[in-house]
Amino acid sequence: MSVISTPASDQDRRARAAALVPRPPDPGSIADETLASLIAILDEIRLGQCRSRGELVARTGLSRSIVARRVGELVDHGLVVEGDPGPSTGGRPPRQLTFRGDAGHILVADLGATSIDVAMTTLDGRILAHRDEPADIAEGPDATLARVDELFDELRATYGTPPGRLWGVGIGVPGPVEFSSGRPISPPIMPGWDLYPVRRRFADRYGAPVWVDNDVNVLALGEWRSGVAAGHDNVVVVKIGTGIGAGIISGGRIHRGAQGSAGDVGHIQVSDDRSVVCRCGKTGCLEALAAGEAIARDGEAAALQGRSPRLREAFDRLGAVTAEDVARAASVGDPASLELLQAAGRRVGIMLASIVNFFNPSLIVLGGGVAQGGDALVESLCEVVYRRSLPLATHDLEIRRSSLGSLAGVIGGAAMVVDLLFSRASMARWVEAGEPSGMPDVVLGGAR
Repeated sequence: MSVISTPASDQDRRARAAALVPRPPDPGSIADETLASLIAILDEIRLGQCRSRGELVARTGLSRSIVARRVGELVDHGLVVEGDPGPSTGGRPPRQLTFRGDAGHILVADLGATSIDVAMTTLDGRILAHRDEPADIAEGPDATLARVDELFDELRATYGTPPGRLWGVGIGVPGPVEFSSGRPISPPIMPGWDLYPVRRRFADRYGAPVWVDNDVNVLALGEWRSGVAAGHDNVVVVKIGTGIGAGIISGGRIHRGAQGSAGDVGHIQVSDDRSVVCRCGKTGCLEALAAGEAIARDGEAAALQGRSPRLREAFDRLGAVTAEDVARAASVGDPASLELLQAAGRRVGIMLASIVNFFNPSLIVLGGGVAQGGDALVESLCEVVYRRSLPLATHDLEIRRSSLGSLAGVIGGAAMVVDLLFSRASMARWVEAGEPSGMPDVVLGGAR
């Protein structure tokens, strides 16, 4: 049975919710200038850049009176607390300012092609509870998201009473997402998900703001906020797993493009070979030639053609060859497996060299199961990027593996939700109420 109810029951549910939940404040109820300075100061505190009023004056350029007034308002709203005096620089020791990460909590789900990761976090990204398990995104949205609900319930039951109320929900999915509506659009590896109202489903169930994004974007946010990309303003995070995608940090902000499809590099044409058709329906796509399923497909061919006894053993044992089998065989020197991983690495490297010349990032982060397991692939990729990119573009370029593993997605999903809750358009809708709990419509102003 479908999780999405009929239009009539949706209307009934919204009517009942409207009777119980206070109406969100009009976005014009707080002056733009006041809101801008409030957010500027809050961001400095919650991201750990400033701990005192003096530091806020120095970093924001706001006057001492404005800083004092806005800090007082943030304390009154329960978003900032004053702690013990800090080190003195000659006068009265300044009171230490801290963001109240325990004012509420966030629920996050990072859906991959073959896995589900869920977490409950504080507003400052601290993971309170976490679950992960194998899954098949091809089972469709009803079954997959019903399981997400069950795992969310398990998190809450395991942890007990979470801090504060639920402030928001973040969902990452392995396909293109129209960010303004929270709907997957023609996702190649997600049959049955096209135009599915993921945001509306969770907003109706939890009565909280919900944001939905591509899984590689949330991976990029996780690495940028808490992983190897911290401190870099221009980063490309590439996920090489069942598919291939990229998350782009540009000028210290996630770049989603006009509709939300920026970074879909797996469907860049890298070959004129028309014999392999990608799941998107086109030929020559990078994903169809170098992602996990492509490596598995070519590994199985090598096994059946007698080019790799080790892969043949894997095939005889399980009736199939996986990308993990190819990586294991390559790690012990199997020539055919090494050749497959090196070829995949070269193809991804050619794509990345073009991105490096075009975008000039300071860091490329490699994530996903294939990138984490295939040394030969990564070495081949790096060689091609440095050889084919312009010298200036690679002068200080680093290429590193993801440091957060499976946690990157849930960390990034929580960061996405909190950053958007504290964006100007969203915060204007809830700040006078003190918190966004019970106000799913604040998301309408939060897409940026």
